Amino acid sequence: MLSRFLNHLEEWIITFLIAAATLLIFVAVIHRYGTGLSIDISKWAAARGFTQFAAVMKSVFVWFSAWDLSWAQELCIIMFVWMAKFGAAYGVRTGVHVGVDVAINQLNTPSKYRVVLFGLFCGALFTFIIGSFGTRFVWHMAHTSQTTNDMEAPMWLVYLAIPLGSYLMSFRFMQVAYAFARTGQLPHTDESHVEGIAPEGVAHIATASPAPAGGGVR
Repeated sequence: MLSRFLNHLEEWIITFLIAAATLLIFVAVIHRYGTGLSIDISKWAAARGFTQFAAVMKSVFVWFSAWDLSWAQELCIIMFVWMAKFGAAYGVRTGVHVGVDVAINQLNTPSKYRVVLFGLFCGALFTFIIGSFGTRFVWHMAHTSQTTNDMEAPMWLVYLAIPLGSYLMSFRFMQVAYAFARTGQLPHTDESHVEGIAPEGVAHIATASPAPAGGGVR
């Protein structure tokens, strides 16, 4: 139940951040070019005697100028940072991270099994340490008055992505390790797969077998 909730929450956060950042960038670009283009057209029309059209374009310029989007770039950067942290955890869960397994595939079954688990545990430990350092950093940052330059938002809210994303990534590593220990399978995304046409593949380490109840390797 918790895993399913985290899966949906993770996907909702990433989807929202991508959509919001894309929309905000689109509006900011329209505002930037619309402001300059409208006044240029107004001047061009006024020089040629199209007074009414010039007045309309000048009104458009005034309308665009009333927008204050000086904070848009900063907010987009923050959203992309949050999206990257949660996207990294999503990548661990779905197996989209790039990995080099040439040497691992040359190992025999027991060694390969142990090396894969060791790598997953190292990933979990590393991201847990990063999350812990991030938590300490955010805690100290929250006791300061530092704010962002444009939005003047508390700086600790921006850096909160570090512990949250890192702890979630650590949990995903442990989740993948647990599933591999039971089934011998790792999550894998087929790059040639198109949703609705072919089922998603799951990478199977053919020579690795799940550990028996006694803790050994068959």
